[in-house]
Amino acid sequence: MSDFTLYLLYLVPFVLVLWLYLRRHQRQVMGDVERLKQATAEGLTEPPTLHPVIDPNKCIGSGACVTACPEQALGIIRGKGHLVNAAACIGHGACETACPHDAIKLVFGTEKRGMDIPLVKPDFESNVPGIFIAGELGGMGLVRKAVDQGRQAIETIARRKGSALPFDVVIVGAGPAGLAASLGALQHKLRFVTIEQEDSLGGTVYHYPRNKIVMTAPMQLPIIGNVKMSEISKEKLLEFWQGVIEKVGLKINFFERLETVTPVGDGFAVKTSKKEYRARTVLLTIGRRGTPRKLDVPGEEQPKVVYRLLDPEQYRGRHVLVVGGGDSALEAAIAIGDERAASVTLSYRSESFGRVKPKNRERLKAAEASGRVKVLLESNVKRILADKVTLEKKGGAIELPNDAVIVCAGGILPTPFLKEIGVLVETKHGTA
Repeated sequence: MSDFTLYLLYLVPFVLVLWLYLRRHQRQVMGDVERLKQATAEGLTEPPTLHPVIDPNKCIGSGACVTACPEQALGIIRGKGHLVNAAACIGHGACETACPHDAIKLVFGTEKRGMDIPLVKPDFESNVPGIFIAGELGGMGLVRKAVDQGRQAIETIARRKGSALPFDVVIVGAGPAGLAASLGALQHKLRFVTIEQEDSLGGTVYHYPRNKIVMTAPMQLPIIGNVKMSEISKEKLLEFWQGVIEKVGLKINFFERLETVTPVGDGFAVKTSKKEYRARTVLLTIGRRGTPRKLDVPGEEQPKVVYRLLDPEQYRGRHVLVVGGGDSALEAAIAIGDERAASVTLSYRSESFGRVKPKNRERLKAAEASGRVKVLLESNVKRILADKVTLEKKGGAIELPNDAVIVCAGGILPTPFLKEIGVLVETKHGTA
């Protein structure tokens, strides 16, 4: 066999493999470009929460971030990583960890849409010494992230020297961050009390519609250890939390609302709706929901107007208007539309749903196509009457028969309270 023949035997497979790789790579790039075009056309360019910004000078286009993103929010365009479906990003930060060249940083807000975030240090202490913030209030809405922050904040508090005050920490809120912090306080044998203004645990998770699927990941819980989860329903997650509470004997003071936090000596006087506590530190895990954002229209004070959906069954056979353009609004409309003889209209002021998960978008399309949900984009509620509602759409008035209105317009961040106790709040426009 000649040298030339041997050369060909080695060269041909190499060229074939290279050709297949380049062809596959080109298809992937074309697919990423198409996804970006589609997202832009549908108005899905604004990420809803914490999201990656990629430095093109550092990015080598390895694709590690793309592989690490289960939501398929990232792609490769012109040899660099790119956020091709911003609305799908849920801020877990797996891309930042996976990047081999530190080309990714996670930021809050964008140039168009600012996001108010309390000023906190890496150990979750605010600018007010002794006041800590963890979880959704600090911008971390994911269950796993909130759990991590609650656990880490308590670890910091546990390292502080004790005081003569009755409590080491008052934990405010019983969502994922607050529950993890409470478990950590038990583990470190801290003197603590956990208060929750409502009658249920779970925080924001509790207010999700029935059977909502919660995306989470393995999380490390104090006392319990590593807990493996992937997709789990709201009910199953709350059932899990309840089981944990019963197992460890954790006490939570429900129906106890935080009112004021006042510096006193080497700690704080924490006044609630029931009593006052003296504590060395305070950990706020109260979420970002705050006060529900209202429509400020005539008739909104009626009992038929509510600001969250708990049980779709109560709307069977009724005319329902859902207002909002986020995931909670879509999920509420879809859930009610599945009920027998329910008539559901979803009203949103913008021209597209720019901040929702792809799964919810597809489910809404199916519900609209089957006639279970009527969608009115670029519409605004003008008046709510006893048996009907009036909406404005492109300068014209629309009247709909109505038995109930569900406003899913988010909450107003408790900024006044934070400022009152001295915590600084920054408006982030694409900054870490």
